[in-house]
Amino acid sequence: MPALDGELSLRAGLGSGGRTALTHQAFSAPFHISKPYWDPDAATLVLQVVNPTAGILAGDVLSSEVSVGPGASLLLTTPSACRVFTMQCDSARSEQRFVVEEAAWLEVWPEPIVPHRGSAFHQITRLCVRPRGATLYADLLSVGRAAHGEAWAWDRLRLELEVEVDGELTLCERFRDTGGQLRALARLAGAGDSVAFGNAVFVPPMETIDSGWRDALNALQREGVWVGVSQLRVPRAWSIKFVAADGILLRSTWRAIRDVLKPLIPQLRADPRKL
Repeated sequence: MPALDGELSLRAGLGSGGRTALTHQAFSAPFHISKPYWDPDAATLVLQVVNPTAGILAGDVLSSEVSVGPGASLLLTTPSACRVFTMQCDSARSEQRFVVEEAAWLEVWPEPIVPHRGSAFHQITRLCVRPRGATLYADLLSVGRAAHGEAWAWDRLRLELEVEVDGELTLCERFRDTGGQLRALARLAGAGDSVAFGNAVFVPPMETIDSGWRDALNALQREGVWVGVSQLRVPRAWSIKFVAADGILLRSTWRAIRDVLKPLIPQLRADPRKL
């Protein structure tokens, strides 16, 4: 199968009646979008981005840009895991940029990246949040198909994340590791070969004074689940990292994190229509 050079360009803005609508959309394979639907309870537009191919293959280059206009609200999600397949002599690359304008809301909730044996994948994410804009962004990572003996078996995995809030570079992370190195760290934490990782950035519309939600997130820790919350350089921005013993626990932990944050962000009542 030839390599794909896919592009996705989306813009959400306020439409008639104060509802969010897609004001611009353009995409090429392997990107495809489902029909968006309006969630009246959360006053949020919900949109799924679908990859109709088997997954990410050697040589694929993916580029996406998503912006949410002033006052608009968007939940962007995916229906299935992002599988990165075995690559003999090449790699795949994804660049994604998200812009949240003033008084806008964006939630990005993808299913996990699953790197297969011998894969090489580089993902670059840039997130820009304007004044009074708000977001909850997540990256989820599985360590491979443990049932097939492929845990930690990728060749190269590089995940980069840059976050700008209120015009200031707030977070710059570089994850670059082989499976073996990360496996050693997971074993130190007492996790096995089915462990899964979550990395989230939470930016409410204004600095929160009440620490109750942070205490509630820390209280999610239990057997097989680790959660940590750190304030970033801009006071209203937070990093949330979580580790779970397997993918099922990771998914339930992410739902629990969203539940804790719902009183702060009414848009988190949006139903992503996931099982």
